[in-house]
Amino acid sequence: MENLQNKYSVDENVVTWDHAAVAEKTLKPTNGESTGKVAGYLLAGILFGIILVKGEIISWYRIQEMFLLDSFHMYGIIGSAVFVAAIGIQIIKSTKTKTFDGQPIIFYKKIFSWGQIIGGTMFGLGWALTGACPGPLYAQFGSGFMAAGVSLFFAIAGTWFYGLLRDKLPH
Repeated sequence: MENLQNKYSVDENVVTWDHAAVAEKTLKPTNGESTGKVAGYLLAGILFGIILVKGEIISWYRIQEMFLLDSFHMYGIIGSAVFVAAIGIQIIKSTKTKTFDGQPIIFYKKIFSWGQIIGGTMFGLGWALTGACPGPLYAQFGSGFMAAGVSLFFAIAGTWFYGLLRDKLPH
């Protein structure tokens, strides 16, 4: 795979990606290895779905309990995920870990934007109304909760719509 490190530019801590170039290099299969990678990703997704189902993370009732402050279950799961991710990021930074393709993993300073507040509010409202964030939507639908199909459709439509407007939005 071509070195993707030159496909972005940094100006005053604002990272700009050449999305088309990155997508072209990362989404197109180039050899027999890509089939194995896709199978690995599929297996990881199935395992993730099983964990979501068994941990009751996809349960609409568990999510409502969280938003009504009736149960610690979801807060404990989310908190432990943040804790594990923080440790993982520190390990990546301290060991200068590289990607499977040998690319450096770079963490950029985050810049505040009101879009983060607006987007986070919209995400939270959608989560509270539908009983799912994007990951569990697939697990809910795959588990036979057909009503989740409506939320899944609009999540995908919203992502597609954002893609249409991305260049016109302030970032």
